[in-house]
Amino acid sequence: MKLRDSAALRVHNVRLVDGVSAVAVDDAVLDADDDGHITYAGPAVGAPVPRPGVRTVDGAGGTLLPGLFDCHTHLGIPSDRSLVDVALLTDPVLGMLQTTERLRRTLDAGITSARDVGGLRSGFRDAVTAGLITGPRLQTSVGVISHTGGHADGTMPSGRDLALEYCELADDVTGVRTAARRMLRAGADLVKICTSGGMSSASDDPDDEDLLDEEIAAAVDEAGRRGGRPVAAHAQGRAGVLAAIRGGVRSVEHGFGIDDEGCDLLGERGAFLVPTLSTTFGTLDREKTPPWRYEKKLRWNERTKANIAEAIARKVNIAVGTDAGIAPHGQNLRELWCLVELGMSPMDAIKAATSTSARLLGVDDTLGSLKPGYAADLVLCTGDPVRDISRLASPENIVLVVQQGAVRKCALPPAERTS
Repeated sequence: MKLRDSAALRVHNVRLVDGVSAVAVDDAVLDADDDGHITYAGPAVGAPVPRPGVRTVDGAGGTLLPGLFDCHTHLGIPSDRSLVDVALLTDPVLGMLQTTERLRRTLDAGITSARDVGGLRSGFRDAVTAGLITGPRLQTSVGVISHTGGHADGTMPSGRDLALEYCELADDVTGVRTAARRMLRAGADLVKICTSGGMSSASDDPDDEDLLDEEIAAAVDEAGRRGGRPVAAHAQGRAGVLAAIRGGVRSVEHGFGIDDEGCDLLGERGAFLVPTLSTTFGTLDREKTPPWRYEKKLRWNERTKANIAEAIARKVNIAVGTDAGIAPHGQNLRELWCLVELGMSPMDAIKAATSTSARLLGVDDTLGSLKPGYAADLVLCTGDPVRDISRLASPENIVLVVQQGAVRKCALPPAERTS
């Protein structure tokens, strides 16, 4: 993927966290060439002499990081309104423009790459690639597959079906194959399935199972037949987590009920856990939450924290995802604070959001690290997030965002930047 507007760039007077190493480099320099690829990233002592005419940014002692990832977003869904509002009351054109605004806010928060797992059409990915709109590099599942009455069933307790275009219902192997083919035809980069119920679906529970084992296998097979595309599984309860991993999915989304057996299976299969803790640490407002959802959240929040803390201690592959759309948009990097609260070191949380997430998305040969040859996707944070990970949680602390050498956001004072 090559984004437009790439340009040569030098960033200096920064602390450099490269997304791979265990320690930061103080007083560092990063150089990118005309194609937006890194040519140097390391100590200022020994850095190449700057080329004439190259844009130079003084980082003012901040911390330079690889562009960060959010591997579980719903950018087509607002976080401040209900699905009923979106489905029944929002003009599609207005909805499209609101989505472009969420893409911009997500990029401004430091997310230069995102994986959307339901509700974002592939045209948004293509528009970002073509430079028509500003946003993270995107992979999208387009939609979500579950069975009737499962997590992706848009039928409300009243019996009214919201008819959400991104939700596919399938109740046998043939139905799952057909649904997966529809998603792939629509331009999906991955297939998203449900192997458990969920918090936000009225007619099931996280402990309920969704697709059957043979249906999970069919989805994995269909995705694999199309260029080896991966499958992500919404899997909250233990049974759904185990079924997903045994079925061959690439990632378990949420994984709230994961236990030692699930952690062992993740390690054996080389699969990833994407915990979406932002939804667990979020405020639970009884007055604004439907009773059925409030009860589930109340019952699961502490269980989730205990189980994910144990998975962190077990050092399973953890990539970063927020469930933005359920969690607030534009505050994505608060997820790293959540991981640290459950026992992950700040440096490991940064790696989870950079090099590990890049591995999950299959782009670790070009993204997720600051080293020569890689795309210059960069984020500059004021202060030192390795000492205080909460620095990343506030978008106002993200003062520079670069995609392949092209500056997308620069909030540094004029005295701290030169051209």
